[in-house]
Amino acid sequence: MADKTRAVIPVMLICVAAAAVGFFIGGEVIHSFYAAEFRKVADSFTNDAKKKKTTRYPASVDRITAESIMDSRENAIVRATRNVAPSVVGIVVTQIQVVRRPAADNFFDFFFAPDLRPPMYRKIENIGSGFVINEEGMILTNYHVVRNASQLFVNFQDGFRAEGRIVGVDEKSDLAVVSAAAPGGRYKPVRFGNSDDCLIGEWSIALGNPFLTFINDARPTVTVGVISALNRNFAPSKGIYYQGMIQTDAPINPGNSGGPLVNTLGEVIGINSFIFTGSGANTGSVGIGFAIPINRARRVAEELLTYGYRRQVWTGIVVRDIAMSATSALNHSGVTIVNTMQQSPGDAAGLKPGDIISKINDKTIHSSADLDGLFLDFFAGDTITMQILRDGKLSSVSLVLEIMPR
Repeated sequence: MADKTRAVIPVMLICVAAAAVGFFIGGEVIHSFYAAEFRKVADSFTNDAKKKKTTRYPASVDRITAESIMDSRENAIVRATRNVAPSVVGIVVTQIQVVRRPAADNFFDFFFAPDLRPPMYRKIENIGSGFVINEEGMILTNYHVVRNASQLFVNFQDGFRAEGRIVGVDEKSDLAVVSAAAPGGRYKPVRFGNSDDCLIGEWSIALGNPFLTFINDARPTVTVGVISALNRNFAPSKGIYYQGMIQTDAPINPGNSGGPLVNTLGEVIGINSFIFTGSGANTGSVGIGFAIPINRARRVAEELLTYGYRRQVWTGIVVRDIAMSATSALNHSGVTIVNTMQQSPGDAAGLKPGDIISKINDKTIHSSADLDGLFLDFFAGDTITMQILRDGKLSSVSLVLEIMPR
């Protein structure tokens, strides 16, 4: 038994050694195989990476990308500005101002009582903007830009400067037309839009010349915003009525008055006129500016070009405000007619003293001040519709406006 055991042990050792050798050799074979496969995979990734680093897209692809970027830069605002800018001009005005002599001017006090001192005059320079409205070179601007002008010059975008002449003004609507003699090719009229179609929230572009005298550059400055509100009304100031105004947050700075407010189609929709600054200490823009609607401005310009002034309309009626207590009792706002002149438009329309005018062309009337601002948009020959209250009953009356007798 012991001999058999001794014979089996060598055999077992040989089997174990053979198994170990087999495992070692098999492991090396497997390792070699998978290592080779791994190197192939790794080499393929490395080659792909190298190809990606060295591969360039075709020139056509680069060109398409560049054109796409250029298209995004040349947006509607850029195109609108490019179309309108050549029509914008700078206006430099020399104004005469009257100033009182100093109270301590003993020389004049010796000859005159203090209230009878002769006035002193001084010249000041003011700047503004405007834009060409026809092929004849007529320029539309604000009245307050050219008010009290003793001399004015118009500066075109190409640097040409010409002495200007006032064709006509309408103080109440703050509008004026100026002409300037310039060689051919410098007159590029703007394209007009319809201010009645303006949308709150749409882009608005303001152009003007705030740096005209500062850096002697007539090229306009462009600011962009949106139309913030429509039909803004303000109390009259210094004989000027700002009614139905377009509000924009496009910055309007000193020197921009009279310049165009433009939509993204390159159409003029308003005339930049004034800003709200918030305080007397601040004179710059705070993002609240106002423009005269272009539909009104165009009709005023036609009057000024044709007659040299705006013909004032006449109704032939005299009105007064209704007391608040009476308004509550009647459940209607409006103004009361106190007199109707014979053979006047009001007389022809059948209006009588005691009638209450509550609306004109669907616009509610609250006071006589509303009438003054409302008639900014109406001209001689226009027909208006009045809603009147007579003996407790509402009715509509048509009235044809006439020229105010002189």
